[in-house]
Amino acid sequence: MVTDVTFRITTTRFDEDYTPSSSSRATTNFANLARGEGRRQNLRNALTMIDHRFNELAVDPARDRYRVELDIVSVALRFGTDGEGDEEFPAVEMLEITVVDRRTGERRPGIVGNNFSSYLRDYDFSIRLPASAAAAGHPVVPDDFGDLHGRLFQHFLDSDAYRELFALPPVICISVSTSRTYHRTGFVHPVLGAEYAQDSFSLTDDYFGKMGLRVRYFMPRGSAAPLAFYFRGDLLVDYTDLQLIGTIATMETFQKIYRPEIYNALSPAGDIYRPTLDHADFARTQVDYDREERSQLAVIQGRYAEQHFVNPHRATLDQWARDVVAVVR
Repeated sequence: MVTDVTFRITTTRFDEDYTPSSSSRATTNFANLARGEGRRQNLRNALTMIDHRFNELAVDPARDRYRVELDIVSVALRFGTDGEGDEEFPAVEMLEITVVDRRTGERRPGIVGNNFSSYLRDYDFSIRLPASAAAAGHPVVPDDFGDLHGRLFQHFLDSDAYRELFALPPVICISVSTSRTYHRTGFVHPVLGAEYAQDSFSLTDDYFGKMGLRVRYFMPRGSAAPLAFYFRGDLLVDYTDLQLIGTIATMETFQKIYRPEIYNALSPAGDIYRPTLDHADFARTQVDYDREERSQLAVIQGRYAEQHFVNPHRATLDQWARDVVAVVR
């Protein structure tokens, strides 16, 4: 059985010189931008978009006071089994933000999280979910869908490895779901913007819920669509305005590149909003991005997780997950 689960964290600067390592997940937004002949210009354009959006939200008239630095946070999961040495598997990749004030030289910590990538999540959504539907003859979500991933992620947030490096819980910021309709609540936050709500949670919302994260949806000033913010503590209290601006500027930029039909639409979301990738009234960014390739890579990496992590260790990991629940109770 699994006797212990620990984590090893490494960081890699994400700038115009970034080149994905062999161990980096190829489906991450940042890895997709850093391939091909135009990779350097791609990265430069994306980083410039982030800085411009940050200074716009920070209400800097010159739009050049702040610069955003990004580091990729790679998390490897280590686990020992009875009679065997430790094994290691690439678990999660996120982004850590640092805000640099060009005027004062001050460097301020931003939010960790932002983008979220996981081999096990690729397995759950790209391998296990389609297999369950094929076996049943109709779409079906297994009762324990996301349980193992969620418990591993919460174990990571409570680990010494996380707490030694990061003072605050992560915030994951991604696109809203194209399968849900959102409506404005009337609440407007000075940084996050107009809040939206939906009548029922999406499968992604439920999945992040098993990771111990709640969700709220906000459309910042000047945005075309709301973003989904997944968080553990209090989104409105735990983070400074500049920290929230860093996350918005970074992840809205990625979504403009990845889903321009939604986040670079020429008309902003109204009081009632249903996102769609069939929207024709949008502008493309000056950043090349292969969305179809990203979907294909998710399947490849899901297979990798199945072959090298899930299948060889399924029984022991399930037992570990049950033991974790028993301890919590």
